[in-house]
Amino acid sequence: MVSPRLGLRLAVCLLNISEARKQDIVERIAKAALCDKPGQKKTQTTVLNIFSDYDYNRSVLTLAGPIETLDIAENLSHDVPGCSMFYFGYADQPLKRNLVQRRKELNWYKRTCLNVNEIRPDVGAAVSSKYGLTGIGASPYVMNCNVTIDTQDLNIGQQIASAIRGANAGGLQGIQAMAFPHEGTVEIACNVESFQDKSLSSLTEESKKYISYYIQGEEYLYFSPRSIERQIKKLAASHGVATVGTALVGFTPERCKSLAEQAILEGCGEFWKKRKTITM
Repeated sequence: MVSPRLGLRLAVCLLNISEARKQDIVERIAKAALCDKPGQKKTQTTVLNIFSDYDYNRSVLTLAGPIETLDIAENLSHDVPGCSMFYFGYADQPLKRNLVQRRKELNWYKRTCLNVNEIRPDVGAAVSSKYGLTGIGASPYVMNCNVTIDTQDLNIGQQIASAIRGANAGGLQGIQAMAFPHEGTVEIACNVESFQDKSLSSLTEESKKYISYYIQGEEYLYFSPRSIERQIKKLAASHGVATVGTALVGFTPERCKSLAEQAILEGCGEFWKKRKTITM
C-alpha cells in the first residue's frame, strides 16, 4: 500500500503465534517486533492490533511499517537459532504456491502423520519438536473473517466451509475456509484474500459483493465481510442453524492503511493498547 501522507510504501504482517493464554509472552513478542537487533526501537513500525483466542490458544498480531523494515523472513533464522521455515505465496519463488498447498504438502493438517525427519525447510535448521515449523509468505492484503454458527455439529460447519471455499465450484473468490469447534459452537474461519479480476464488470450484481482498492495503480478486489456473513447465514439456515457472531480479525485494507498512517505519524509503536479487538 502506498501512503502519500507518509511518502512511504507500507506493508502489513499478520503474525500468527501459538500462544494466547500467557498475555505477557504475547506482548513481549509484540514489543520485540518494534525493535532492531540491538534493542533500538523502530520509529516507523507499529503493532496495530493483537487478537488472542484463549480456546484456540492462538494470537494474531497486525504489524505495519515501511516495506524495507518488515524483513522478518530474512532475519528470523539468525535471531532465533534452531527455527525452521517454509515459504508460500510470492515468497515462494518461482512456484508461488499458496499457503493451503504448502500445508498439504507438509502434512500440516495430519499431525499424527507428521514426520519431521522427512520435512526439508526452505530456510533455517532441520525441523525440531521444540521450534516446530513456521510459514512465511507474501501476498496482496489478506484479512480474517470468522463466522460462528450455533451448533456443535462439526460436519455442518465443514459442509458450509466447503461451499464457500473459492477453490470449489460455486464458492466465493478469494476465500479459504475451514471449520473448527470453538467454545461449544462451530466457527467458520475464513482467510479473505485480495485478487485481481479485470473481467469483473462494476455494473454487474456480482461485483457488488466485492470491495476494490489500489496498490501502485493496480486494482485489487476482496469479498465483503458482510457478504461472507450473509452467505454463511444462508447456508447455515438451510441446515436449521443460526449464526451467532462474526469477528473481523485485524482490519480491512482501507482501515489498516488509515490506522497505520495515524500510528506512524504519532510515533506510536504500541498502537494496540489504544484499541480493542474489532468485531462485527
